[in-house]
Amino acid sequence: MINTREIMETIKMIDDQHLDIRTITMGISLLDCIDSSAEKACEKIYEKITRLAKDLVKTGEDISRQYGIPIINKRISVTPISLIAGASDAKDYVCFAKTLDRAAKDTGVNFIGGFSALVHKDFTKGDKILIESIPEALAVTERVCSSVGVATTKSGINMDAVKLMGEIIKKTAERTADNQSFGCAKLVVFSNAVEDNPFMAGAFHGVGEGDAVINVGVSGPGVVKAALEKVKGKDFGTVADVIKKTAFKITRMGQLVAQEASRRLGVPFGIVDLSLAPTPEVGDSVAYILEEMGLEKCGTHGTTAALALLNDAVKKGGVMASSYVGGLSGAFIPVSEDAGMISAAECGALTLDKLEAMTCVCSVGLDMIAVPGDTPAETISAIIADEAAIGMINQKTTAVRIIPVVGKGIGKMVEFGGLLGYAPIMPVHEYSSCEFINRGGRIPAPIHSLKN
Repeated sequence: MINTREIMETIKMIDDQHLDIRTITMGISLLDCIDSSAEKACEKIYEKITRLAKDLVKTGEDISRQYGIPIINKRISVTPISLIAGASDAKDYVCFAKTLDRAAKDTGVNFIGGFSALVHKDFTKGDKILIESIPEALAVTERVCSSVGVATTKSGINMDAVKLMGEIIKKTAERTADNQSFGCAKLVVFSNAVEDNPFMAGAFHGVGEGDAVINVGVSGPGVVKAALEKVKGKDFGTVADVIKKTAFKITRMGQLVAQEASRRLGVPFGIVDLSLAPTPEVGDSVAYILEEMGLEKCGTHGTTAALALLNDAVKKGGVMASSYVGGLSGAFIPVSEDAGMISAAECGALTLDKLEAMTCVCSVGLDMIAVPGDTPAETISAIIADEAAIGMINQKTTAVRIIPVVGKGIGKMVEFGGLLGYAPIMPVHEYSSCEFINRGGRIPAPIHSLKN
């Protein structure tokens, strides 16, 4: 039985410690929308999305009111559009992005993900067209998010795709230069992309999923930090135990919301992603959790070890609370979306190199990193290659969401607004990676990829 103390504890988590459901995401398969006519395919896509997701936002709001649980975002993810549009007669896929954007606006969701391609081994014609369409597509739409998978542990790293994505990110930055190069904030490059991720910008509905599914992403860095404040000076075994118990409580709340949304919408429940997703709000920060463990500033020596403990304990607590934990599930470290990370980057304690080291032990990778607008495309490609290698070798999902802000240099600030926050422009290495990137081909998969 739930007792009064537990009820009051949950209320305090919500009111004072920023506990929330970060997103309810409806995944929708568009495989039955394939048509040789791009116009007809777009009509089918719009009809299916608006039919299945017409009550998504209302349902989220109703659950939030009934249970008093903040549900911040309602989102949609769809089958990678390169798979759908590849059968059509379209010469570019901007029309598909516009259709997704219209469907997102008409259903009222915050974002729609799936303007995506998976090219970890090679390109199809549709993949190439989609990737080349990304800069224009993200410039002319408001709610569309894009992702490209360039590596897996089983396949290795497609370095031709890595090279191309450096160029695409630069073009996207230039195409949206009048809006702080914001298009790049809606674009992520993956290694080992997962099919059930509810978080943007990387969400897409994998081909192994059903016709429609409800996935929920929870969040609660502030809750974890508050729990750790009660065990100051205790050993790391105690710290891990406290984090596990807190993650359990957070995940149970996510499971409740996911199952209730599933029931009301008549759509199967998929997974709970228990990632600790921060916000720019003070107190809602992964960096502050690490500092609560005893680091003077996030980014100093010991940060990677602290993050490893946090990530592992979050997963252990979460899997005890739900049999269907999935997505990414761990600790996000986006610079612009985390008040503590922003502060650490501003004072120089947190560098791009340190962030890369931290991604070896946490969820995802280099996220919402702002760099000088004149950063060469090859340097961006090399950053992607490094992160893809970490994911490939460690058999984990890693990603890069990097924003070369046109017209801004090191030390300047860029403001994205809302949950995306703001960030200092961080320096990159000045030495060239051009010759390395221009080799092309594929970096072979590691020996442990042969496990079967």
